[in-house]
Amino acid sequence: MQHSKVQKVVIVGGGTAGWMAAASLAKLLGKNLHVTLVESDEIGTVGVGEATIPTLLTLHELLKIKEQDFVAAVQGTFKLGISFENWRNVGEDYIHSFGYTGKDCWAAGFQHFWLKGKQLGLSEEFGDYCTELVAAKDQRFAVLPNNGLNYAYHFDASLYAKFLRGIAEDNGAVRQEGKVRQVLQDPSDGFITGVELESGQLIEGDFFVDCSGFRGLLIEQTLHTGYDDWSHWLPADSAVAVQTHSVGEPLPYTRSIAHESGWQWRIPLQHRVGNGLVYCSKFWSDDEATAKLLGNLEGEPLTDPRVIKFTTGTRRKHWNKNCVAMGLASGFMEPLESTSIHLAQRAIIRLMQMFPYDGVRQPDIDEFNSQMTFEIENIRDFIVLHYHVTERDDSRFWRHCRSAQIPDSLQHRIDLFKETGRVFKVPTELFGENSWVQVMLGQGLLPEQYHPIVNMMDAKELEEFLTSIKGSVNNMVRQLPPHQRFIDHYCKAPQPQIA
Repeated sequence: MQHSKVQKVVIVGGGTAGWMAAASLAKLLGKNLHVTLVESDEIGTVGVGEATIPTLLTLHELLKIKEQDFVAAVQGTFKLGISFENWRNVGEDYIHSFGYTGKDCWAAGFQHFWLKGKQLGLSEEFGDYCTELVAAKDQRFAVLPNNGLNYAYHFDASLYAKFLRGIAEDNGAVRQEGKVRQVLQDPSDGFITGVELESGQLIEGDFFVDCSGFRGLLIEQTLHTGYDDWSHWLPADSAVAVQTHSVGEPLPYTRSIAHESGWQWRIPLQHRVGNGLVYCSKFWSDDEATAKLLGNLEGEPLTDPRVIKFTTGTRRKHWNKNCVAMGLASGFMEPLESTSIHLAQRAIIRLMQMFPYDGVRQPDIDEFNSQMTFEIENIRDFIVLHYHVTERDDSRFWRHCRSAQIPDSLQHRIDLFKETGRVFKVPTELFGENSWVQVMLGQGLLPEQYHPIVNMMDAKELEEFLTSIKGSVNNMVRQLPPHQRFIDHYCKAPQPQIA
């Protein structure tokens, strides 16, 4: 390992991941570092990741970002969860919200009380006991004190990169325009020493961050790190994206609409709607998928449809030698649960926690890779769950998803919940017990029994318990303003200029 001090960090690639890394390193570690970001105006970004999850607020707190300024700058709206439509079966919907449902006790989650209530005819829909879910359905939202609501954002990814660039440059980061022609390595140990641009300029560095997208210019093309292909578990390998005019007020949630051979997203921003269709090319051609998307739009298209090809999976190492991969360069997980930006954020925070000021050391590399692999494998299992636990058998695609082999780790979670109603959050994993319960119930997996501690309540006590929770939820939601009204008051964006 190289034990020379790290003073020059070079980020190759812009976009959300690149500028998120540049802003974070420059603002939070910048007094000790010189941060350079290399990108080319000629290379576009994928730019369809416009939905986030609540963990992004943590990074924004570290960067001391004022929320109103940020949301207005990125034409953003607020997100309380994801509506899954036609996933369990055609015509059946549910919402995976960011909130907590009901009240747990020390021995059992709320789902056990709900299950007994369901058997006795006392329970309403599971989501009726979650403030965020009911607020989403009622299209209400507000930023409350003391984190009273769990929420995330929808935003324009290109505007977000521009916003982050401003923070990065204000804190000393330097942007270098140009395409990389050659990556230089130390012949003795293979460590990257610099990148040569097509102009002939050499950008030298001690440490490199690969944000070059699917190409993986540093992590793969140079360091030959290897890639674990997960398409046998998640067969979708293509997406087509298009932007449309808004036709109504923005919903405070993302829509995920399942079709015969894939699923469609709708992400409402203040000035437009982001749309896309994720699909498997074995079951739909690009033309068929594009026709399906264009036939299911709300509002006139603003852009031409753009097809994106990908292979779901992960780099075998996210940190190799003196290079860390982030964003699409580190791997790809389809955007079903809006985890792409989260994984880039986690890589950035982990890198800062383990930053190799005094030189790159193998124990840091091993720990970083172990943590990243653990997190992404749990996210993988959560996404596979949506496809595998379904009642749909109306197409070859859904029959394939139902019958395909799944990871042993996911099979254990499914068996545990089905037979006992239990869900245990694995330490440090992203999705909590309530997320797993919402999706498993939403997809049609109903436990065979509930925890016997629930029987400490008789039927009358259980009814009062359930009624009290639902009443508190409804009372809270009634006090929230409509989502659009809150945006207009709190973070209204200027009208975009029309070229």
